[in-house]
Amino acid sequence: MSAEYMDRTTLFKDARGYYCSRCRQRLPININVSEIQCPTCQRVGYRPAPTIQRSYNSKENCRVSHVVEKMKNMFSGNYQESSVSDKPKSLNCNPSPLLPRMRSVRPRKRALLIGITYASWRNRLKGTVNDVKNMRKLLIETSGFQEENILVLTEEEARPEFTPTKRNIQKSLNWLVEDCRAGDSLVFYFSGHGVRQPDFNKDEQDGFDETICPVDFLEEGMIFDNDINSTIVWPLPRGVTLHAIVDACHSGTILDLVRVYDREKKQWQDNSPPNGTRKHTNGGLAISIGACEDNQMAADTSAFGGNGMNGALTYILVEIARKHPGPTYGDLINMIHETIDAVNKSGSVPVRIIRSMLQSKLLQKPVLSASEPFDVTKKHFIL
Repeated sequence: MSAEYMDRTTLFKDARGYYCSRCRQRLPININVSEIQCPTCQRVGYRPAPTIQRSYNSKENCRVSHVVEKMKNMFSGNYQESSVSDKPKSLNCNPSPLLPRMRSVRPRKRALLIGITYASWRNRLKGTVNDVKNMRKLLIETSGFQEENILVLTEEEARPEFTPTKRNIQKSLNWLVEDCRAGDSLVFYFSGHGVRQPDFNKDEQDGFDETICPVDFLEEGMIFDNDINSTIVWPLPRGVTLHAIVDACHSGTILDLVRVYDREKKQWQDNSPPNGTRKHTNGGLAISIGACEDNQMAADTSAFGGNGMNGALTYILVEIARKHPGPTYGDLINMIHETIDAVNKSGSVPVRIIRSMLQSKLLQKPVLSASEPFDVTKKHFIL
């Protein structure tokens, strides 16, 4: 040990002040220097470095309290991440698809998916959100749609602009066709209630308008086929294709398209309005697949197994598109009808709400309609 080290000592402190650790000599009470020579043993004494007490600002205190609380919950068995919510995860991207975009980056594929359960109404549907999820997954995995270009309206969405009210649906329909141009592929999907109303405009051959029901239709009213046609069919320019898939009652001509395909006769029938009202596009092509004929009801059913309820049309169409990608429209509509027939022949079809009326069968005939006729044996179903 060096002589320099031997000449050093440490100053200890008690309630009465500092003292030399070697000879126990008391030193002055107030020492303002870091070292002092002991008057008895002549050794140089050093004060130990003071303990630093960290002070937290309000933000740090909040963060520390959060960690402490989380630790308590972990040890008590009640731990959950703060990001976990009782509400289902949103099917919409952030930022919202509704935000305006520059024209140069407008997506070539865009979809609006709506599913309504009418949770506060007695005629509640249970399969509509499942339908939306299945359709969204199909568009992303097999049709090349980007998540940020798919707008979803359901009651499970937390943000008010994604609730399927009449106003939000109308706004979203405008969003779907906004600034569309040649090469665009648009999809409008709806799963929910549909209703028939007497036609007072005399533009329906059967004397009835078809409607879809927003979640607030009891207060705000329904959305008529005439309005859907003028909003998303009229604006379509040449080179744009719109597919509408509507899984609702009375949805056969929900877009008021002027051609309806007769599967049995294998030909297109004229569905033009008797009074000459405009129903055509601006050069583009609109194609609709409705869950049933205008005078029929569609099923919300668990007949297909899987996770809970589903709309019959949606479930069948998604399965066909996955197993047989790109069928012709003729093959697609035939396979849908054949699947419904096969389910009916199986003898066990639990159908919600309308089971007694349908005698436990899917008495619905999906309908293919279009803004202009085309060869269903050659044109392929590609979204």
